[in-house]
Amino acid sequence: QVQMVESGGGSVQAGGSLNLSCVASESTDSAYCMGWFRQVPGKEREGLATIDTDGIASYSDSAKGRFTISKDNAKNTLYLSMSSLKPEDGGMYYCAADFEYTGDCAFYYDLEYRGKGTLVTISS
Repeated sequence: QVQMVESGGGSVQAGGSLNLSCVASESTDSAYCMGWFRQVPGKEREGLATIDTDGIASYSDSAKGRFTISKDNAKNTLYLSMSSLKPEDGGMYYCAADFEYTGDCAFYYDLEYRGKGTLVTISS
């Protein structure tokens, strides 16, 4: 069982920035696809960004231009750098990874292993 542990959430004012991290118990170099998504109570899970084994990233419309997904295979860590945050960006942020899916990673959020999340709160 692969463990994914997110960190870096917190409370920030609108317009501010946050950097999230996610440490995996397996080598991220072996992950065909990794991603971030968020969940707000009462709403559907929203995919934000994915990154494939070659480091090619894809972003949802809400994340594009403001969020950057990256990974450091030497640290088995996935990152999400967020800027120009808006109140509607608040929610529980989860990282995920899949070590078997070999299809197109772009916008593929049904990843097998997920963390327990880190809470992001944006105040206006």
